Amino acid sequence: MIKKTFILPALAAGLLISCNTSEEKKTDETTAPVKDTTMVVEEAPITDPKETEVWEPEPAVVSFSEKGVPSDAVVLFNGENLDAWKSATDSIVNAPWQINKDGSMTVVGGTGDIQTKESFGDMQLHVEWQAPQVVEGEGQGRGNSGIFLQGLYEVQVLNSFENRTYSNGQATAIYKQSIPLVNATKPTKEWQTYDIIYHQPVFDVDGNKTQAATVTVLHNGVLVQDNVEIQGTTEYIGKPKNEAHGEGPIKLQDHGNPVSFRNIWVRKL
Repeated sequence: MIKKTFILPALAAGLLISCNTSEEKKTDETTAPVKDTTMVVEEAPITDPKETEVWEPEPAVVSFSEKGVPSDAVVLFNGENLDAWKSATDSIVNAPWQINKDGSMTVVGGTGDIQTKESFGDMQLHVEWQAPQVVEGEGQGRGNSGIFLQGLYEVQVLNSFENRTYSNGQATAIYKQSIPLVNATKPTKEWQTYDIIYHQPVFDVDGNKTQAATVTVLHNGVLVQDNVEIQGTTEYIGKPKNEAHGEGPIKLQDHGNPVSFRNIWVRKL
């Protein structure tokens, strides 16, 4: 009898626990979701124009020379000497190209490319050039030269006035990579203007490219390359290469044609 008296209360307690658990579960399942009562405080509208005026920092003032060169630019060729340039192929001090009475310089075929003594990274570059006045050759053989950014990435210089060639090799092409949006080449007797905005590629500590170089080109004031990504070096044969590098020189190409240049300046960005 003692055993029965002990077991029955225990069973009753177990049933009570079971019922309570079931009731709690039922209550949880039927509980209504709590509504979000957070109030959204709207900002008062701005009525005073001075609240959106920013006065600092104040942009630096840039003035201009008689030739239109900005005061914060590095003048690479002023028509008087080639002191800012050197041969790209040997150790001579200055470049061997010809300086003309009109303040331009002309490629002397066979003397090789020339490049700046100073190196550059991100930049705004202004170059004016003129094709040979005696029109000879066709395609790539007519007034051919090139502007190499950091010595590696060529913006093509070519007399593309009424002169058909492969589209990614005409004037203002990123050579063998990017076709210009339009052909804005003026007639042969006129001077051409290139305005180039360039941002150099980025490499990590292991030499892997993490961000491509980009370039924007205006030819005679007309947009022809619009923030284009450069795939790598502009090879004549084969695919672009992407070896890690830092700042580099601006190089002008000797392609054997007597192309002339003047009023070259660069702004570091």
